[in-house]
Amino acid sequence: METLIVLTYAAICIAIFKIFRIPLTKWTVPTAILGGIVLVATLVLVMNYNHPFTRQVRQAYVVTPLVSEVRAKVLSVDVAPNSRVEAGTPLFTLDPSRHEMRVARLTAELADALRNSQGRVASVGEAEAALVAAEARRDQAQRTFDRYRGAASAFSRQQVDQAQERRDTAQAGVVQAQAAVERARAQQETFDESVDPVVAAKQAELEEAQLDLANTVIRAPTDGYLSQLAVRPGMMAVPLPLRPLGVFLHEQSGTFTAAFRQQSLARIKAGAPAELVFDALPGRIFEAEVVEVLPAIAEAQLAAGERLVGGEAFANMDSRALVTLALKPGETLPPLPLGVSGQAAVYSEHAHHIAAMRKVLLRMLSWQHYLYLDH
Repeated sequence: METLIVLTYAAICIAIFKIFRIPLTKWTVPTAILGGIVLVATLVLVMNYNHPFTRQVRQAYVVTPLVSEVRAKVLSVDVAPNSRVEAGTPLFTLDPSRHEMRVARLTAELADALRNSQGRVASVGEAEAALVAAEARRDQAQRTFDRYRGAASAFSRQQVDQAQERRDTAQAGVVQAQAAVERARAQQETFDESVDPVVAAKQAELEEAQLDLANTVIRAPTDGYLSQLAVRPGMMAVPLPLRPLGVFLHEQSGTFTAAFRQQSLARIKAGAPAELVFDALPGRIFEAEVVEVLPAIAEAQLAAGERLVGGEAFANMDSRALVTLALKPGETLPPLPLGVSGQAAVYSEHAHHIAAMRKVLLRMLSWQHYLYLDH
């Protein structure tokens, strides 16, 4: 673009010199050259500041390493690598035998715990009934003792002592019955007064086993592609150490991350119009807009450590700021691999007439993508 401006300016100067018959002197020619330098430099500086451009644009995307949550042998790989699958599609099937047996065992243990819980409920009722009977025997023994003691002349000392002993024995029976009731209630006691804790524990173990059984089928988390498939039937899938069975590429929208000079931040705002060109698509321009300016620059982050941070942490002071760009509605990219690179320009409302220069430059760059050499 600078060359085009210089050539255009030179043609205009030649035309002016010819039309107005301006003589070529040591004053007119240097004046024309100096004017061209000032004009081109001014236009380029104003354009770079108000309509920033970067060659560092890339489609950033997120992947999910597929790690088994259970330890089991791989029975089958259910999809072809790098083919699109929908969310929930089975990707791998692991051997469920061990987990099926665990589910069966815990199901039986839960049924036994439920029977025992019902037995503990019945034991509480039996203990309470025994307490009522013991209290009745104590009250009867107390009345007998009171009658013997009130008519001591009619009963011998031995009879009174025997009545007192029966009263004391009945009282001890009441204490034992009360202790039995407390024990039965303690065995039945629950946190929410509705679920037996033993039953609740067995139920939780069973649900965990059922979850492990369900995890023997590894499914696609979202729509996307299974890539870097590194597992075959017969291999062992383990949760630890973390050894992914493959990498899942999520189907993602057309968002791109661009690295701009920090001087450009004064003119880059959310919602500002932008244009994108890609190395893989020569001659094509895609309209976009600024989504956000990322709130931090990675090179300046600090983390606590055993040593203090020195000046070397700030050696790279010209780090670029990251800006997220998104294609405008209606703009779609052809099928391209995730992670394609390109270039971008952002247009502000300032000096908007000079934005035409940036647009011409961007289009010229896009056409240049047809030209490359492989060494």
